[in-house]
Amino acid sequence: MDSRSDPGSEQSVVRLCDLGKVFGSFVAVDRLSFDVSRGEILALLGPNGAGKTTTIRMLMGILAPSSGTVSIFGLDCFEKRAAVMAHVGYLPDEPMFYEHLTGGEVVRFCGSMRGMDPREVVRRTEELAGRLEFADALDEYALNYSMGMKKKLALVCAMLHAPRVLILDEPTNGLDPIVTRTMIDLLRELANDGTSILYSTHLIEQAAKLCDRVAILHHGRLAALGAPDDLRAGGSLEDAFFTVTGDVDRMGEGPDRGTPVADAEV
Repeated sequence: MDSRSDPGSEQSVVRLCDLGKVFGSFVAVDRLSFDVSRGEILALLGPNGAGKTTTIRMLMGILAPSSGTVSIFGLDCFEKRAAVMAHVGYLPDEPMFYEHLTGGEVVRFCGSMRGMDPREVVRRTEELAGRLEFADALDEYALNYSMGMKKKLALVCAMLHAPRVLILDEPTNGLDPIVTRTMIDLLRELANDGTSILYSTHLIEQAAKLCDRVAILHHGRLAALGAPDDLRAGGSLEDAFFTVTGDVDRMGEGPDRGTPVADAEV
């Protein structure tokens, strides 16, 4: 058996077991179980209201689960949030910063909060900002940043301390194609070095090209989980997505069959 599909595997870094979240009478996440192995890239893919962002917020300890468990390196993500955060880099879908700090000041603040040596902060900032073509903007105030620039700054902050786990919510939103390709290359390098990466996306083909496995969520449940080639089963990943979510009428839409799936903040 592939250890990445075995919840009991010693290789499991991120683990969700029967995870659930209820808001009043609304079930946002329903008995969700999967794991992410060391060096694996796993995408959360789903339509509106699928539960992707809620799942990520429970992984980050922002929300407490209503049922089940969620852990990173065996540490409960809510009860042991501070310990978990030492291992994790997080990129929210819409990063926000204090607007009257420069990008460089934001990064240095993040480094100091993590207890990093200032010289290491400078070295890592130069390395990451250079890769993301962002170095020239570090002296600008965050007030003047576009969404794409904010996303680059958030990526630098997320990767600054060389985390063993990256959790990314729509990481390529707002990025131009060149920087998107650079970021994808960087994520592949990190995974090859053993970093575990979980990210949500509404871009089906990007998930197919980048990820080792894809978890398709629908109405808070795990509708399908597997390697992109396995999920395609002779068709496209887009076909598989619309089949398992019951939206077969949309199969074939779009001139290039690359119609993005709309995301939601649930």
